[in-house]
Amino acid sequence: MKQRTIKKEVILKGVGLHTGAEVTMKFVPAPENHGYAFKRVDLEGEPIIEADAKYVINTQRGTNLEKRGVKIQTSEHVLAAFVGLEIDNVLIELDAPEPPIMDGSSKYFVEALEKVGVVEQDAEREEYIVKDVISYKDEATGSEITVIPSDTYQVTTMVDFGTKVLGTQNATLERLSDFKEEISEARTFSFLHELEMLLDSGLIKGGDLNNAIVYVDKEISEETMRKLESAFDKKKLSVKANGILDNLTLHQPNEAARHKLLDVIGDVALAGIRIRGKIIANKPGHFVNTQFAKKLSNIIKLEKRNKIPQYDLNQPPLMDIHQIMEVLPHRPPFLLIDRILELSDTHVVGMKNVTMNENFFIGHFPGAPVMPGVLQVEAMAQTGGILVLSTVPDPENYLTFFMKMDNVKFKQKVLPGDTLTFHCSLITPIRRGICHMQAYAYANNKLVCEAELMAQIAKKK
Repeated sequence: MKQRTIKKEVILKGVGLHTGAEVTMKFVPAPENHGYAFKRVDLEGEPIIEADAKYVINTQRGTNLEKRGVKIQTSEHVLAAFVGLEIDNVLIELDAPEPPIMDGSSKYFVEALEKVGVVEQDAEREEYIVKDVISYKDEATGSEITVIPSDTYQVTTMVDFGTKVLGTQNATLERLSDFKEEISEARTFSFLHELEMLLDSGLIKGGDLNNAIVYVDKEISEETMRKLESAFDKKKLSVKANGILDNLTLHQPNEAARHKLLDVIGDVALAGIRIRGKIIANKPGHFVNTQFAKKLSNIIKLEKRNKIPQYDLNQPPLMDIHQIMEVLPHRPPFLLIDRILELSDTHVVGMKNVTMNENFFIGHFPGAPVMPGVLQVEAMAQTGGILVLSTVPDPENYLTFFMKMDNVKFKQKVLPGDTLTFHCSLITPIRRGICHMQAYAYANNKLVCEAELMAQIAKKK
């Protein structure tokens, strides 16, 4: 799948749920690999906050981000709309700290995005394929989120609010293509006892009965009713038979569970990558959602850092030993690569079979043969030499010379019988025959050596 962004800018206006401030929000097309980010155009320098779990500062009635003192509140409904429509790169410009609440769902964001349409970009979409069960549990509340392997991205939420008026609900999204119809219009909700606390705390200044479902889970006193009428600018409020304040009609009987599912999608988007797996959320909330996103993000970063590339060694090589000797000046016993598997303008992959016949095993060490680390580095350098010599028309007339090596690390022993693969990629473009590259050596699905190398080619005299 290719990455996608929107075709053109689109503007939405409304008020922030908690601040009550008028907000103008603009969705702007973004380049490949940009992801989601918020820009505060009302502040000096127009600072940007990336939609990243590491910037979550609190989850009081929404997922709130902060970077260098700049804040974004209740980001989840907007992010859910992007994920639901499979849009990868968008810049969200705001002239206030909080996106407009609209009707308390993602519906209006989805409609705005569909109005301008999406465009496919050239870069491939990065996707994290779940291979093992990953869980996060909040011991204090019993809330837990788990992701398990699946062929597609799916989400199931199971909620139990412990009240007769709402009880236990479940919701499932089996395909992202169903997000618009089944999830996007599910509105945010609150219980009466929570609403009283929020009013007393000076929050939900932008709330009204069109953007929040209020479940009445206790008797309402006259004083509370007057507060609610004042807060929602209503002359008269009442509780209907279904336990909902005023006359708001539910879109679905399990709208609360569907909205929790919407929140999960928006919060998990903060992991920063598409997911191929099934998320099962038991009693989800913004805290457990974002903690799970942080854990997932850290696992993905660690796996990327330690990812071992896989090469099919049964395929015919790009260069065999005879072709390598036509390019490199090295000869046995100091020719330390057997094959070239890949070669491009910016990277090269080589291979060496390590056997007991290597002459260095005679003295390193008798009775305990181990390939010297310095020769592992030399083998990586020879692999990189193929890359730099491929830039000249007559490589047989050139020699390669080391200039420096930095950050050399040896992770595992290399023993007779191991097959080494070397991956070298340019750090900077080749200029004047100087090659600056990052090199890795792998064996037995493990990183055995890494180094930053610099070499230069020079014509033979």
